[in-house]
Amino acid sequence: MNIQNTQVPTEWDRKGLPAWSFFSPEMLEAEKEQLFRRHWQVVCHVNDVPEPGDFVASDLVGERALVVRGRDMKVRSFHNLCRHRGSRVVAEESGNCKSAIICPFHGWAYNLDGTLRGAAQPQSLPDLDPVEMGLKPVEMEIWQGFVFVRFKEGPQPSVAEIMARFDDELAQYDLENLVPAEDVFWAGEIEANWKCVRDVDNEGYHVAMAHPGLHDLFGTNYHDEPFTHGTSRSLGQFREGKHRLWSVENYRKILQPPERLDDDHKAAWLYVGVFPNLVFGLYPDSVIFYHEFPVENGRTIQRGSVYRHKDEDRRMRLARYLSMRIDRITSKEDEQLIEWTWEAAFSSGFDGIVLSDLEYGVRSYHDILRGIFPVLDGDEPPEGTLLRENERRLKEAAR
Repeated sequence: MNIQNTQVPTEWDRKGLPAWSFFSPEMLEAEKEQLFRRHWQVVCHVNDVPEPGDFVASDLVGERALVVRGRDMKVRSFHNLCRHRGSRVVAEESGNCKSAIICPFHGWAYNLDGTLRGAAQPQSLPDLDPVEMGLKPVEMEIWQGFVFVRFKEGPQPSVAEIMARFDDELAQYDLENLVPAEDVFWAGEIEANWKCVRDVDNEGYHVAMAHPGLHDLFGTNYHDEPFTHGTSRSLGQFREGKHRLWSVENYRKILQPPERLDDDHKAAWLYVGVFPNLVFGLYPDSVIFYHEFPVENGRTIQRGSVYRHKDEDRRMRLARYLSMRIDRITSKEDEQLIEWTWEAAFSSGFDGIVLSDLEYGVRSYHDILRGIFPVLDGDEPPEGTLLRENERRLKEAAR
């Protein structure tokens, strides 16, 4: 594995985050507020909602986002929250609202642009302004066809600015024209703190031992790069020669990458990480994303989606099936590692982690977390004081 632009970590850097940060309820609530509500979160691709009334809904850390295409073909984002009693205005993860969004609780109706069309039994209510009492909008940005939302104002610039350093590399994947694959969204629950998911995902040191399929595909041609300005990059280039596993061998035989990909990407899987919790996987045959959201300590929801090229032929479809098979197996292997990492902290014999020089992605991610939460550099604050202590340290660091 080749680690680029790195320095040997100090002894402090090698220790990782303190164990208490994985168990503290106050820490988790602070993370929900500062990381997940105030940073950009991807919901879907515009081609998940191709027709007027098409919608995608997504739940995360107590927030509910609704992305819907209007009759004017414009994509908008709202809180999935009726202005009457707070009910969800759509109950499904995706579907079509036809001409209006109808709340299933009392039947209040909203136009596809979010304005209030009418309330049930209007004579029983005061006059309602259709704009003021319309669905509440959520801040939204469309980047390369992917729809991002942010529930509260946060420290990040636009998604376009965050991803700018990848513009030239990603242009060849034609992201704006991707279309959803057959089984669009998936979700599953992991029994671990969400940071355990990130810690496993942010390094490839474990690939050779823990992921036979990926190791068979890449060999030693895999390297991670550290988080830089909120994004990271990992590249696995396919090794030459015969492959041991059936799925890998046949994937390599069947795959005919698009001509628009350059030689470095025709036979490679590229991963781009976006702080705090998003990963794009860009393959010659498909593009995926996945991200995770904390529910409570020991309970994390991971969600993702798969997209294909619009001009996919039968051969490419088979190659995509095989790459997804390799990916699914890898994900299950990672899930086991994540849960083992979580349960280790309960052991009386656990003294914390020691980071290898090859785990620079973990170290650089932890550095970002410490920048937001300097309280992570010490012992757990007394109950009820975490936010106050963190604010004190932030002010101290700013002097």
